[in-house]
Amino acid sequence: MFDFFRSHRLLLAPMAGVSDEAFRALCREQGADLAFTEMVSAKGLSYANEKTRHLLRLAPGEDQVAVQLFGHEPDTMAAQGAWIEEAMGESLAYLDVNMGCPARKIVSKGDGSALMKDPELAAAIVRAVRAAVEHPVTVKFRRGWAEGDETCVDFARRMEDAGACAVAVHGRYAEQLYRGSADWGAIARVKAAVGVPVIGNGDVRTGACAVAITRRTGCDAVMIARGAEGNPWVFAQAKAALAGEPEPAPPSVEARLAMARRHARLLAEREGKNIVRMRKHAMWYMAGLPGAATARARINACVSVEDFDAVFDELLACAQAHAE
Repeated sequence: MFDFFRSHRLLLAPMAGVSDEAFRALCREQGADLAFTEMVSAKGLSYANEKTRHLLRLAPGEDQVAVQLFGHEPDTMAAQGAWIEEAMGESLAYLDVNMGCPARKIVSKGDGSALMKDPELAAAIVRAVRAAVEHPVTVKFRRGWAEGDETCVDFARRMEDAGACAVAVHGRYAEQLYRGSADWGAIARVKAAVGVPVIGNGDVRTGACAVAITRRTGCDAVMIARGAEGNPWVFAQAKAALAGEPEPAPPSVEARLAMARRHARLLAEREGKNIVRMRKHAMWYMAGLPGAATARARINACVSVEDFDAVFDELLACAQAHAE
């Protein structure tokens, strides 16, 4: 029995272009027990692509990460899983196989949630990776591929039989993308059907949500994705709620902008002066603040820490004036 999740109940999901070193560091500080790197292409690694390998770099002080591989070729997935294990050593917590990403550019190549349409190939990938590595191997997938056709229970059993040490279930169909609501009942049905740990994922945006999904599904851990965007505090709230303690108050405007500034600086320390990727994070941090709508155009022109600071200064002044 893979008992890792007895002590790691709150996970930051693997998100392309989002769960970089800086964001992982902030979420870990706020209470995430483990963070995933951005999802990694097995094919990209097989070409010794430095841009792909860069995704595996740890943040200063980061002890362990989980790594999610995507691809559809069993041999390539196995070989690159073995390379990751050798390269990362004790810094690797476990490997996850992505069978849940619904993005068109991923599924059009037969990767991600497209594998839910081919359970035999999906199982072959898990068997191959398990045979190639010593670390635990998990699988993340969705309620099913086509809307209205729930296949996650049978799929979970197949993954368990193939050697998956745990499964993570997102309660939407792949065809839904992120529309509608996640059905936590699907996660509960998977939990009742398999003997390996189950991680619940989908629409966890508050500490109360973390408690609710745990009670509704019996899941062993909670994975938070979009609910953490611009909101690393969700992990502190979830940790308190799961412990039966009062949730910390939502962050003030000052705290939100201070975190955004720190995020930008952490990115600059690792990426250099050009931190264009901070734009999306800045948008999330400032969502709903007075003056945010006007500031969006300026954020889209920001490149450096100083550029972002100037916009955050204006937002802070606007918020203070609005409060008077």
